[in-house]
Amino acid sequence: MQIHVYTREIDPANYPEGLAGAIHFACVTDAGEQAFNRNYGILFAKGTIRDDNTIQPMRARSPRIFAMEDGIIGICAERILEDGSGDETMAGKALLWKTKDLIHFTEEEIISSDTLASYSLSERLEIDDSTAIAALRYWSPIICEEIIIPDEIVAHSEQDILDVKAVIRYSDGSEREKKVKWDLADIDLAKPGKYRISGHISQQRFRFPLANGYGDPVIFPWEGKWYYISTNDNLNDIGIYVREADDVHGLFADGIEEHLILPFDPERGFEQTFWAPEFHVIGGEMYILFAVSGHVWGPQCHMMRKKKGRSIIEADSWEDPVRVCRQDGSPLAAGPITLDMTYIKAERQSYVIWSYREHIGQPNDSGSMLYIASIDECEPWKLTSEPVLLTRPLYGWENVSGTINNEGPYACYSDGMICVTYSGGSANAYTYALGLLSARADADLTDVASWTKSITPVLTFYSVPGEYGPGHNAFFTNGDGELMISYHGETAIDERLRCDGIRRVHFRKDGTPYFQMSADEDVGDADVSMNVVIAQ
Repeated sequence: MQIHVYTREIDPANYPEGLAGAIHFACVTDAGEQAFNRNYGILFAKGTIRDDNTIQPMRARSPRIFAMEDGIIGICAERILEDGSGDETMAGKALLWKTKDLIHFTEEEIISSDTLASYSLSERLEIDDSTAIAALRYWSPIICEEIIIPDEIVAHSEQDILDVKAVIRYSDGSEREKKVKWDLADIDLAKPGKYRISGHISQQRFRFPLANGYGDPVIFPWEGKWYYISTNDNLNDIGIYVREADDVHGLFADGIEEHLILPFDPERGFEQTFWAPEFHVIGGEMYILFAVSGHVWGPQCHMMRKKKGRSIIEADSWEDPVRVCRQDGSPLAAGPITLDMTYIKAERQSYVIWSYREHIGQPNDSGSMLYIASIDECEPWKLTSEPVLLTRPLYGWENVSGTINNEGPYACYSDGMICVTYSGGSANAYTYALGLLSARADADLTDVASWTKSITPVLTFYSVPGEYGPGHNAFFTNGDGELMISYHGETAIDERLRCDGIRRVHFRKDGTPYFQMSADEDVGDADVSMNVVIAQ
């Protein structure tokens, strides 16, 4: 089979230069050409840092693919400025990525044109079928293909039957178990024999959109109830409100009450941009992490602790918010803005990650970037290490048409790994997307070398039909033990109304999280049956 590499035509209204100027891949067969990753870019050229700490966005042009030594596949391209003009610093040079499987790629390198001249460069490369098929499968949507139930079991008790689960098999070869609600009405456990029984599989599903005019949604279980907290665009992001219900669906029921727990309060300096509140339990105590501004605009990270034994939904259940500070007690930032703080409990230490931005809206705007520092759980509002820069928006999907964002981090855990999703692109437009940082849970997370950053975003407006600008997410585990992702998005490419969505996080065969599975691609409601032999 052949692999084709290319960039796409720029469409300012639907696929701007930061996306079109990425390297796209397709598999070419006698039947035609099939794009990887739904024809969204996979390799993005990094922007460069100017002397004034601003970012010069870059994109790729004229990509080529070729065979290198030891079974390595090379992909090279010219690097040009975002506006399409040449990059003078790259005269006689090109960008180079390497891969063995077209799934995992090294970070871009700069290689001389003379070195490339020794290879046979082309837009297409013939590779072995097994590698091409595996790569195409990886970059294609994962869908439910089969539900597996035993044809027959021998049961000595009711529990033997209830313990039988369905195995759900997916197109990438991954599998998961799912509980079945078995109907035992027609079985007489005291009477040996063979019985045919039916059962029902149900996957928790949520409509999109769930709530209009809300961003940065967080769903949180606490003491037998479920809670919802978010940025409230309907009220111009003024105040922090909480919803309470018996289950997650109830949080979005018609007429659900919203409880104001932190109001507009000029005397305390809380006047605007009540942004991105998150529930976290730190050192056994319930906190809300959020950003807020005073009379002069400039959001800053704060924490607010719940009083012991008090209700979440009452304003007087919460202590006065405290502004997050550095080791020496000075503010986290004086002039720059800070926001979107989240908490991570790892094996070695506890940490906070937040977004930081200098000179927003000015010619020397740094763009928002993510920093990390360690904390002591007894005083989580006070850093115990110096802030360390984790990531800034260098890729074209993070830095689109003047939007320069790395924000909204949130962690989930899988197979001894910490996975931190974050958002890039425009926060209130269709290009908003999720990126992924990952590290071992036992690593020193303040060491940048501990982290791997995905070149390709893991959730975009190409991922699920009808959902645009998905981003600023959180995670929770539902009653079936399934990891769920909450996020905001929009219902049309030209919409500017943020609204919430929830769906299940799938895990690939290699254990890595996959965020793009729509409800229609996942297992839905299904009826199954099997024979049960009641033993003598």
